[in-house]
Amino acid sequence: MTFTGRYVALLAIGVVPIVLFGPSMGEAAVVLGGWLLLTIVLGVVDLALAASPRRLSLARSLPSRVRLGETVASELYLTNTGRRMLRAVVRDGWQPPAGAGDNRTRVRIPTGERRLVTLALTPFRRGERRVEQVTVRSFGPLGLWARQATLTAPGQIRVLPPFLARKHLPSRIARLKELDGLTSVMVRGQGTEFDSLREYVRGDDVRSIDWRATARRNDVMVRTWRPERDRRVVILVDTGRTSAARVDDEPRLDTAFEASLLLAALASRAGDRVDFVAWDRRVRGRVQGTQGAELLSRMVDTMALIEPELIEPDWSAVPAQVRSVTNQRALVVLLTSVDAAGAASGLLSVLPQLTSRHTVVVASVTDPQASRAVRERSTREEVYRAAAAERAMLDVARVSAAIRQLGGEVVTGSPADLPPALADRYIALKAAGRL
Repeated sequence: MTFTGRYVALLAIGVVPIVLFGPSMGEAAVVLGGWLLLTIVLGVVDLALAASPRRLSLARSLPSRVRLGETVASELYLTNTGRRMLRAVVRDGWQPPAGAGDNRTRVRIPTGERRLVTLALTPFRRGERRVEQVTVRSFGPLGLWARQATLTAPGQIRVLPPFLARKHLPSRIARLKELDGLTSVMVRGQGTEFDSLREYVRGDDVRSIDWRATARRNDVMVRTWRPERDRRVVILVDTGRTSAARVDDEPRLDTAFEASLLLAALASRAGDRVDFVAWDRRVRGRVQGTQGAELLSRMVDTMALIEPELIEPDWSAVPAQVRSVTNQRALVVLLTSVDAAGAASGLLSVLPQLTSRHTVVVASVTDPQASRAVRERSTREEVYRAAAAERAMLDVARVSAAIRQLGGEVVTGSPADLPPALADRYIALKAAGRL
């Protein structure tokens, strides 16, 4: 049972005559006592006429998945199985990250009828967002006292990564088509295979001349090459403590997921096989042996439940993780942080084992505020900030140089620039025949 603001206002009305007419102490006590008794009687009668909230039947309808930042409707069906009209306020108890906003709704449900309460959800964090209970406050005809009950109506919705980087996919697919037939690759490398013969034109590489075909045709013929298909791409995302840092109000881990999804979509479209592993000291998520549209579906489902762990990753286990995925030569993409030499020491120690067998690309997000801070030096605080930003950029450059010396490649960029930059590096490696 609860009191409403209307009941408090009704009690306050009893004080007005005492203030206006100023009766004696005894008369005031009698007046207040009588008024209090009257309001209590009205409250009891009002409460007796209120419908029981426990006679309410609940049913819920929810979409199973939603992308981060999108808005979906949560539908809650209320059926009044009692004998009285239900006048109530319904509060749907969603977790705050579900983005329910104002989740209180007034309803009037005659006996035996059903009403629909629709709530707009705009989640602002990935993961499983749950609701377990619904609180119903039932009022009487006078709205003085109310009955309240908390009912069970479980539900959940999985919030997936937004994959905003998919806007870069059409342009990168067009470049892949140029590599795969429309424009032949004239440099033969480890990742190219014979495509067709054509007549020699000025500017062609003489090393591509097919002398047997030239003898048969009495014309100079050259071989054309195309990027090989069915290559292996292994994406490993570091979920350790550095992935929890926010850059441009986005966790590093979310940026890594965006880059992974864009690369996976592009590589799958190119005919390569993509495997995904998220790890720190143990595997947090794995997607293996899947191609086509199912690949992205399984990846976003897996990513939705992964959160950063505040521990140091075990880099010594990375070569074994790659071997568990494939024994063939592959493109190994490591999405981690290269901000500080101390934090990257574990990565640098295992790179020789990886680069001896695979093509390795290390991708890391950088803070665009650092480059802006370097240019702002008008005040003493800005000078100190510029010095710190300059030191951070030098650390990134030093670690990147060490990675290149060990045979790896480095891709860095802001949260908005890293996914397309990684996709461009993949296309460049494919065009150069290094896959």
